[in-house]
Amino acid sequence: QVQLVESGGGLVQAGGSLRLSCAASGSRFSINGMGWYRQAPGKQRELVAATTNGGSTNYADSVKDRFTISRDNAKNTVYLQMNSLKPEDTAVYYCNAVYKVFSYWGQGTQVTVSS
Repeated sequence: QVQLVESGGGLVQAGGSLRLSCAASGSRFSINGMGWYRQAPGKQRELVAATTNGGSTNYADSVKDRFTISRDNAKNTVYLQMNSLKPEDTAVYYCNAVYKVFSYWGQGTQVTVSS
């Protein structure tokens, strides 16, 4: 059983920055895929960015060149650096980890961007 603990959300003005962190625990072996999703009110959950333990990354078009995902494999921690934030980035951000054949989710952290 993998547990994910997120931190770093909050309220920021448009154009500002935030850094999200997600620490995973409970895995005996290295977690393969880790990433961030978000869900805005009335919308479906969508992928924001993802990375593998090999270092490959994938971003939603809407956040490319603004967000950067990184990972510390030794700590099983994934980060999301969010720059040039826009009001449309407002959502609950969820950490996701894929371990063996299972997908695990964090509790979510609110990011609110004011205009």
